[in-house]
Amino acid sequence: MGCCVSTSSRSTCSSGSNGEMITPSCFEICFCGQKRARRTFSDHAISLHQLSSLPSRIFTNGKSRGSCIFTQQGRKGINQDAMVVWEVSMFMFILMDFMSEDTIFCGVFDGHGPQGHLVARKVRDTLPVKLLSFWHSLESKQNRSDKTCFKRNITPDCGESEKDCSAEDKLNSTWREAFIKAYKTMDKELRSYPNLDCFCSGSTSVTVVKQGSNLFMGYIGDSRAIMGSKDSNDSMVAIQLTVDLKPDLPREAERIKQCKGRVFALQDEPEVPRVWLPFDDAPGLAMARAFGDFCLKEYGVISIPEFSHRLLTDRDQFIVLASDGVWDVLSNEEVVEIVSSAPTRSSAARILVNSAAREWKLKYPTSKMDDCAVVCLFLDGKMDSESDYDEQGFSSATIQSNHSGNPVESDDGQKSEPSLRRNFTVRSSEENETNGAVSVDVEDEAASGEDQNWLGLEGVTRVNSLVQLPRFSEERSNS
Repeated sequence: MGCCVSTSSRSTCSSGSNGEMITPSCFEICFCGQKRARRTFSDHAISLHQLSSLPSRIFTNGKSRGSCIFTQQGRKGINQDAMVVWEVSMFMFILMDFMSEDTIFCGVFDGHGPQGHLVARKVRDTLPVKLLSFWHSLESKQNRSDKTCFKRNITPDCGESEKDCSAEDKLNSTWREAFIKAYKTMDKELRSYPNLDCFCSGSTSVTVVKQGSNLFMGYIGDSRAIMGSKDSNDSMVAIQLTVDLKPDLPREAERIKQCKGRVFALQDEPEVPRVWLPFDDAPGLAMARAFGDFCLKEYGVISIPEFSHRLLTDRDQFIVLASDGVWDVLSNEEVVEIVSSAPTRSSAARILVNSAAREWKLKYPTSKMDDCAVVCLFLDGKMDSESDYDEQGFSSATIQSNHSGNPVESDDGQKSEPSLRRNFTVRSSEENETNGAVSVDVEDEAASGEDQNWLGLEGVTRVNSLVQLPRFSEERSNS
């Protein structure tokens, strides 16, 4: 039977941005028709006009039961960063009761290019539901298969330990496939939105799902996730969970070259390798994987995520997801120190962003500060009592709120936020000829190890990802 979900206009539902729980009465659930509807759960959920009314979902400065998030606009124009935390277990229980353990989704998305802010928001709103939809579909398929084997009296030959291992492998495989399918579908759908031009615009994505003691991660681009954990001496240490997928990583550069794309850095920013078209010094994308950026999809830039799984322990304290505006100026160890020493957990994300802003002014006084977005997830699920925006130092002037406490976002992003200025990470062909280029010899690059601290920026003037594309912009506007 098809499941129809709608919000009740008579119910007062909170978005959960202040950590309040939502009761099931906030949602009306009805079943219609005798045949299975072709529309998936993802389709139904996305059709809800008020995503901000979904329970325990926050996407602007604030906190939930066990997390806090904060973003700050840089000095290059509109804030192109987006973020979300969704404690999905309750909502899924209301819908179809398929989450056996508490499940939390966290994501940070860093847009780039003329419409990068719109791409980041679209991915933020759509990707989590697609991921959960694919996971549910795959999990249901696996359960039906297991039941069939049980009815046929098929008994495995392995022992208990092997059974446990097999169950863990199945869970890992299910989430891996769900991440890959969700990312692929998300990127494909970005082409179909009539009012969203992703030809030279795109977004990074770093997403984690915490399900019980399991942590599943999928990511593209150079946004990063780290974890603060205690070592044997009870000292806080930083563990990097993801890899910054830069064009100069050997495996990334090899793929791009095989697809006829080019990888080199400009002379005035030798530490920033970029991806260029084979026939023109454009667009200069500073990452090897991204949503959108369809001008480079035939030349090696992909949206297939890297996937990893980690089993959490009692020593693991918190997870930090952030855009490269933070990692460009702060090391993993510095971030862990700032978050762990914050006076309150609910202020940790804001304090981290403020620290990054200060470092931008100190280290790169002539550069335009990049946008910063941070998600701090505390693994014990606890949060302090501080909840008032004024107590946390949030400015009401910068947060235009609707009924749910989240900022009002227009479809084009121009009404509620300043207009987009030039992104100084994009270079025209004329600028490239003036500045010159430095080729990146990827053969000499050492492969990145798990214990390495991958820095996003070392003393250069870049901001995020793309150099300006006057050539493409003019052609598309004329057409």
